Amino acid sequence: MRPPPPPVLLLLAGAAFAAPAPLPGGFADALAARSLLGPDIWSRVVRIDNAGGAGRNAYPRDVYALVFELSGILWFYCDADGTQSLSLRRGALRADEADPGPLFRAVSDGFGAWSWVDRPRDWRAPGQPPANACFIECVAALRRRIASGAEAGAPRLLLYYVDTAGGRLGHAVLLFNVGGARAALDPLRSPRAVALPPDLGPDAASISHYLRGGDVAASRMLAIEDFPEGRRAGRWVVVPGSGVWRQFGPRLSAD
Repeated sequence: MRPPPPPVLLLLAGAAFAAPAPLPGGFADALAARSLLGPDIWSRVVRIDNAGGAGRNAYPRDVYALVFELSGILWFYCDADGTQSLSLRRGALRADEADPGPLFRAVSDGFGAWSWVDRPRDWRAPGQPPANACFIECVAALRRRIASGAEAGAPRLLLYYVDTAGGRLGHAVLLFNVGGARAALDPLRSPRAVALPPDLGPDAASISHYLRGGDVAASRMLAIEDFPEGRRAGRWVVVPGSGVWRQFGPRLSAD
């Protein structure tokens, strides 16, 4: 009978099969959001030092967020409060990508030093969606729809806000045209698009009220321009975009 191996060897074997260390708060959500956007949309995960704002803003001491490009400007996603525009003006995309530091401080004056963060080698996309990512989920749904060959003319995001006891919360819904009719897709509620009534007004407020089934505090329409998948498919319909916008309230998330 062989003698048992030394304890130190058993310890080493156990360490070899140990699960990867958990990622810092927010980091996994930022990575998952980047995975949803796919490789054709420019995006990078960033770590931001929030020492100057911890305790007086909505963010933790170490902030992990996703910076991504859509419709000619940069956007900022964080699990703490969802997605908001990061660029302050149009026509400055490359400059913003090269030096986003001042833009981060416009999100919160407590933000300080920052650095890009690479994806860990052993990371795998989680089974659950990232928190407060309805905006990104809509972009991912559009990407999947086009990849499947389904029609999605004049795509745009409907952004609406509702006042609640806990503050103003926001939500995003994907809108597009199919065969001359308008459709709405809320990927957090159903993978199927719903047809909008032909007599429903075209403005953001009317559509928001219809989809929400009640009043909304504010709403906005954002045209999705120059989307990579649509550009390759050669059948993209572009709606002229409006100017750069900031959040209406403190949060853009799933309500």
